[in-house]
Amino acid sequence: MKLVQCSHGGKDHIGLLSADESTVKLLTDPNLPNSAVKLLQLGSRQHVLELLKAAEATANAVPLSEVKLLAPITSPDKVLCIGMNYVDHCAEQNMPVPTEPVVFNKFPSCIVGPSDAIELPSAVTSQLDWEVELAVVIGQKCRDVSPEQADDYIFGYTVAHDVSARDWQLRRNGGQWLVGKAMDTFCPLGPCITTADSLDPANLSLWCRVNGETQQQGSTAQLVFDCRQVVSHLSRSGITLLPGDVILTGTPPGVGVFRKPPVFLKHGDVVECGVEGIGTITNKVVAV
Repeated sequence: MKLVQCSHGGKDHIGLLSADESTVKLLTDPNLPNSAVKLLQLGSRQHVLELLKAAEATANAVPLSEVKLLAPITSPDKVLCIGMNYVDHCAEQNMPVPTEPVVFNKFPSCIVGPSDAIELPSAVTSQLDWEVELAVVIGQKCRDVSPEQADDYIFGYTVAHDVSARDWQLRRNGGQWLVGKAMDTFCPLGPCITTADSLDPANLSLWCRVNGETQQQGSTAQLVFDCRQVVSHLSRSGITLLPGDVILTGTPPGVGVFRKPPVFLKHGDVVECGVEGIGTITNKVVAV
């Protein structure tokens, strides 16, 4: 099942994207909220899936071309991120593989949709870089759970683009990553949330293309800490995970900053980030 948030007829809806991505079933059941976060707050993953399946029976299917897909999660409580979480990405930096997850964050206000512009604040940064990531969407309140229990708290997965201003991340702000990772529009998400019952995240292909040329091509089999381990670690770090929280799980090799010479995004560039079983988001870089 692929859950979306979309705009149609001047109204925001939740809906279900068809397997071939040609139609969206708009869920108009008055008992369902039109927000994915509010939907996830209604109960367990199984309960929410039952609500969606019941609403699907009376849903109105419209062509995808007639709706605007929004970010599948908006206004979550938290957007958490894991750095240096692919073995081969560590290798391209000549850095040791971490012995525990490297955690940082973005702001919920960084989130934009699967076709929205990525803003390049030219007066602020000249080193805008790409990072495709698999993101976890939390389905239930979660604290102090084991890796074996973590699956029960994951609602599904989406595609994330961890847009990064490398000058701010690596050289400015005292070496603290936040500003370089959390500028406006630095977290495109989409096109949907593929529910955890229909996707195994253990060995998924993920890729990033810039202006049609492949820059990253990786596999989640290279994750240092898999999705279950990441959820467990965060939940045991004094952080209560809430329904709708988003966790970016890291990026494979091929980012621009470690190329020789380095390559950075510029105005007009089009970035496509995709994950097998979920879909692709396409965002244009616009100087502001």
